[in-house]
Amino acid sequence: MEFFFRRVTVDGHSMVPTYVPGERLTAVRRWRPVRVGDVVVVRDPREPSRWLLKRCVGRHGRGLDLRGDNAQASTDSRDFGLVASRDVVWIVAKHQG
Repeated sequence: MEFFFRRVTVDGHSMVPTYVPGERLTAVRRWRPVRVGDVVVVRDPREPSRWLLKRCVGRHGRGLDLRGDNAQASTDSRDFGLVASRDVVWIVAKHQG
């Protein structure tokens, strides 16, 4: 099942208050273009063995501007630049309440 769905555990404070450390999320394999507002899981462009959880806040051609919801605790596109949309593997499923 991990081909289509993946459980993700939040590590760090970059997405607070939306997601808190230790929270478990379900992500689905990207099947459509990433939209502004989507929360995605992508490899860190600086350290590919590390995964990042970020929100897409802008599209620029085929590049995505990815940011953490907690700007003061986030390393994101402000640090490493735009991320190619093809590099996004997972989109986080919406909370059910």
